[in-house]
Amino acid sequence: MKPFFALRSSSLLALALGLWTSAANAQAAGFQGQDPSSSLAAVRISPEANAAFRLDGLLTEAFWADAPAISHFRQNEPSEGEAATEATEVRVAYDDVSLYIGIHALDSEPDRVVSRILQRDKIMQKDPFFGRPVFAGDDAVAILLDPFDDNRNAYVFGTNPNGAEFDALLSDEGKEFNVDWRGVWEVSGTKTADGWSAEFRIPLRTLRYPNDSERPWGLNVYRIIRRKNEKVLWRAWSRDDGGFHRVSQAGDLEGITGLPATGRNLETKPYVLGGLEEARWDDGTLSRSSETSVGLDMKTEVRPGLVLDLTLNTDFAQVEVDDERVNLTRFSLFFPEKRDFFLENSGIFDFGVQGNPFEPPQFQMFFSRRIGIEEDEDEVVPIMGGVRLTGRQGGQTVGLLTVVTNEVEDIVPREVFSVARMKRDIGANNYIGVMATDRRSSEGQNTVVGADGSFYLTPATNVQAWFAHTFTQGEGGDDLAFGISGTWRSDLWELFGRVIQVGPKVEAKSGFIQRDDVRRSEVFARRSFRPDFLNIRRVDLWFGGNVFTSVDGTLQDWSGGPVLSTQFESGGELTLFFQPGENRPDEDFDLADSLYVPVGEYDATSGLVMFSTDPSKPVVVRANANAANFYGGTLRAVGGNVGVAPIPQVALSMGLERSRVELPSGEFTSNLINLRGTYSFSTRLSANLLVQYNSLDDVFSSNLRVNFIHRPGSDLFLVFTEERGVDDDLWKISDRASVVKLTYLKRF
Repeated sequence: MKPFFALRSSSLLALALGLWTSAANAQAAGFQGQDPSSSLAAVRISPEANAAFRLDGLLTEAFWADAPAISHFRQNEPSEGEAATEATEVRVAYDDVSLYIGIHALDSEPDRVVSRILQRDKIMQKDPFFGRPVFAGDDAVAILLDPFDDNRNAYVFGTNPNGAEFDALLSDEGKEFNVDWRGVWEVSGTKTADGWSAEFRIPLRTLRYPNDSERPWGLNVYRIIRRKNEKVLWRAWSRDDGGFHRVSQAGDLEGITGLPATGRNLETKPYVLGGLEEARWDDGTLSRSSETSVGLDMKTEVRPGLVLDLTLNTDFAQVEVDDERVNLTRFSLFFPEKRDFFLENSGIFDFGVQGNPFEPPQFQMFFSRRIGIEEDEDEVVPIMGGVRLTGRQGGQTVGLLTVVTNEVEDIVPREVFSVARMKRDIGANNYIGVMATDRRSSEGQNTVVGADGSFYLTPATNVQAWFAHTFTQGEGGDDLAFGISGTWRSDLWELFGRVIQVGPKVEAKSGFIQRDDVRRSEVFARRSFRPDFLNIRRVDLWFGGNVFTSVDGTLQDWSGGPVLSTQFESGGELTLFFQPGENRPDEDFDLADSLYVPVGEYDATSGLVMFSTDPSKPVVVRANANAANFYGGTLRAVGGNVGVAPIPQVALSMGLERSRVELPSGEFTSNLINLRGTYSFSTRLSANLLVQYNSLDDVFSSNLRVNFIHRPGSDLFLVFTEERGVDDDLWKISDRASVVKLTYLKRF
């Protein structure tokens, strides 16, 4: 867990100097003890071997025996640098069409291998605090591939003994871990008498390789032995400056030569959609309508590593609905992007400050949910089409995006959104970049331009800075925003400091701004311990906080205090959080649109307890309790989630968030209840159900999505959504819809 605390701007320079000095020795020792074996040779297979290949998870084909293997894996947890307690062998082969990766994960107790996941994209997840790759509750292996060997960006492919698929994109050494990217590839896994094994078949067209046969590819392998909660890596196993996300520390995959020139790599993916909808008008009557639609996505590689995407009449009917939330702040809520077109290569357009589980980002220059969603009106805006050019050329990362949305009568006019991004590599893993966004319509124009950079002063010390200026047609909207931060991190120590300022007239209409006219100063420190008792693996003691002032220095909010986080050998966690603080809103507002809060000075002291149980068990419990002084009153909240996975085909979870607010102006109790269920008939056919209830709005909603992957990259979706709750009648239908959508990927 990562709290934040205050640091005045005048102290940041001293912190940065301290980080540099404290980290000087870490640079020299950054790779001390790493295994000298840092390369693997891939073998080319013949057309005959290709024809005989069977993707069954068993490494029985003759070419696997001829392929060299890497097997020197070392622990990241629990015993850093020691040899893995269970052996892992990884082999790589290729032909002119595909890359083949064979995994043999040996285990001395094969009956205790954990494999409860069958659903796609559940093997790994994004760490909520740092955004880096972490494993879920199964035994699993993840492969990192950097075909351009740029030491910054990579593809990630993962699986478990069930052959469940996981893929993602890593950008800027883990600054962005895009778990929603979806490539075209196949994998099969199976349990064996001595552990488990898996075979990957990844089309070379999915990987986008360079036309340079002499250059090695970056490669790393990450395995978790779940019953021991043991994490092992081939490379970058150091806790101080390593990790699977550190693409620059990956090994070399050599011997991939004589590949055909990439060419244009044209892909087309048309869709056909049909649907029915019922919606209730203001007069209480239900209207019924039908919809048929067709659209097209196209993709081509204009140069090796540079991909052009075109979308026409874009549709996102298959996307899961947003989670219900109650806004207990005086600022806007932040909902994550879930639409495929905007998620692919989204890390290229990252500029500003990333959020964390407890708050949205302070300033984000480009936020793709501004396109096609009018959240103030709760209205979907049709996307007529868009074009995107993303990738790498030499030492540059390039991103260009233009999307046109259609008008919605009396809500929004037709608009054009444009984004331009370029980053230039500096040294091994640093960059400087520039970015511009533009949103324009008949009603006006808003443009934002900025520059940013990230620099590793030592392997454990990172400094980042960004600067942006906004321009808005007409009065207002022209102002500055900037941020600078420094981090020094080792296994047992960490220091972080950051200053962010957003001017009072800043407007980024293609982005997200939590609050304007604010200067936020924060710093925190961590001291970790590894006690050898009570089955405790690690204890993290954090201390710090943050201060919010207006740009002219007027105090707005502050908080600070300790956090104690305990990680157990099983993977369970217990966290205790205590922070004194104060809120000083400078404008009246209505909390949750129901309770009046006047301008004033309010004690905001809070305490929080969170815990989670062993993620490898068939039943996993997560819970939290919070008590706080709150705008002259109190906030008492409890929440939790129970997940059940009795067999690989079934995953169920039920969550509750209950908040009791008592203020001088009144009181309310909110209950958010959700039920999620997944049934995976196979790795290609699954059904997902989400049912939610919001007691404050008295709304009940459901969303059922069935996905059949009828061939790699091609889907059939059946989607049913329904919302009930009108005029204090919970069971009265507000709207409902059913959609059938078919896509078909064709590669030329």
